[in-house]
Amino acid sequence: MKPFFTREQFFPFLSWLPELRDKSVLKADLMAGLTGAVIVLPQGVAFAMIAGMPPVYGLYTAIVVPIIAALFGSSKHLVSGPTTAISLVVLAALSGVAEPGSDLFVQLAITLAFMAGAIQFLFGLGRMGTLVNFVSHTVVVGFTAGAAILIATNQLKHILGVKLPTSHSFLETWVMAVKAMPQSNVYALGLAFFALAVSLLLKWKAPRLPGMLIALLASGGLAVLLGGQEKGIAFVGEMPAHLPPLSMPTLSLETLRELLPNAFAIALLGLIEAVAIARSIAVKSGQRIDGNQEFVGQGLSNLIGSFFSAYPGSGSFTRSGINYQAGGRTPMAAIFAAVFLSLILLFVAPYTAYLPMAAMGGIIALVGYNLIDFKQIREILHTSKQDSLVLGIPFFTTLFAELEFAIYAGMLMSLFFYLKRTSQPH
Repeated sequence: MKPFFTREQFFPFLSWLPELRDKSVLKADLMAGLTGAVIVLPQGVAFAMIAGMPPVYGLYTAIVVPIIAALFGSSKHLVSGPTTAISLVVLAALSGVAEPGSDLFVQLAITLAFMAGAIQFLFGLGRMGTLVNFVSHTVVVGFTAGAAILIATNQLKHILGVKLPTSHSFLETWVMAVKAMPQSNVYALGLAFFALAVSLLLKWKAPRLPGMLIALLASGGLAVLLGGQEKGIAFVGEMPAHLPPLSMPTLSLETLRELLPNAFAIALLGLIEAVAIARSIAVKSGQRIDGNQEFVGQGLSNLIGSFFSAYPGSGSFTRSGINYQAGGRTPMAAIFAAVFLSLILLFVAPYTAYLPMAAMGGIIALVGYNLIDFKQIREILHTSKQDSLVLGIPFFTTLFAELEFAIYAGMLMSLFFYLKRTSQPH
């Protein structure tokens, strides 16, 4: 009788660990890991800010989550951790309950990671990996485009160097920003555009260099030369130089009941992101992806991560793509990246006090812009009215409604058209 779960499914890392005996594989993973650590440093800080979390929590998430996901997932190149879309959902889910950046906000975000991870893990045990096949890529494209605009919108206060009242309305934030433009800080605005220019120039002239990181360091140096806080320039602030501390999710029934709808939305979005990224890279690498195993890996990474100060994470397309391009051969590359990031955090954290918020805002806005797949959107709009509708619903509901509702709406539309097609075969 065939067992329900094999030893490799319980411990998938047993299938690739022997490959590390080959020194060329180990070296390739080491170099890919070093590249990944440099890339994730500014990203982790940026994504934490998007989520409304203190910057260091982005690095905690980028250390713990990818290690567990690499050990228990099926993809050789998928790198998990903080992502833009998940970070934005965390902010939308909790900003009405707690003040972003507060201790309560952090505690609830950690609890969301625990709940989302538990849901994902149960899906994996139930072998529900095929669920993501019912969610079309068009839904993800629409949601991501809407989320990208929200990400840029949330950075307006940092780019302009002004205080804007907290608002859940996309249009209201823009109206307030336009009204506040005459009071904007010229130095903050200049730093934001300087960071953008340096990052874009390096991407064009030297794409192999960590452009975002260099842009932030150069902006920090320029901010100090300009006079820093005397000129009204706000800084990220010094981060604690220690490894992720232990934490405990809030497990009261009232909190769990209140967060459940958002945790379910985060769990689904995280699974869709991770499996889609793993499969897209597997097409190039020739690897076969086990959707159920990815569900288990993502679930355990969030579940365990919540006890090490991590907020919800998922697969990162940027870091996974770079891991593959840098020559990573096994999931050990993602683990090496987390180890190198830990060392960087211990020795570099004090210098984050000189990173200007305006430059961070400019870089985050650029990250948001790069998320929009303009080519794919044009193709969808020109080829199918049905797919255009599936694209538009998550896009507009992301901008004008609750973020978790946008995920559910897109999935329901995608499922509706799938059932319609299968019920009326040619």
